[in-house]
Amino acid sequence: MMKRPTWAAVILGAGLLAATTIFSEQARSDDESAAVYKQKCASCPGADGKGETPAGEAMKVRSFADPEDAKLTDQQVANVIEKGHGKMPKYGATMKPDEIKAMVSYLRTLGK
Repeated sequence: MMKRPTWAAVILGAGLLAATTIFSEQARSDDESAAVYKQKCASCPGADGKGETPAGEAMKVRSFADPEDAKLTDQQVANVIEKGHGKMPKYGATMKPDEIKAMVSYLRTLGK
């Protein structure tokens, strides 16, 4: 006779499926954000986000690891991406809010 799965097993299975989906979505989101960053942003702060490029040095771009940048809230960083800042162009018209949020998360990884 086959045993019926317990509720705990069903819930655990559903939780594992959800976690796998979330982590898969996050990895895809990180990959997409990295590609957008490389295409649109890396020329100034650099691929590593340290600001050590000719354009970054000319515009006095700070490293994402700079303590002043680390103090910015996610919303403040999202606003800069959306509305631009100084010579940085605004991307609010070309990026969806969830893409901007994913970009903020990606930028935080460059600050570590």
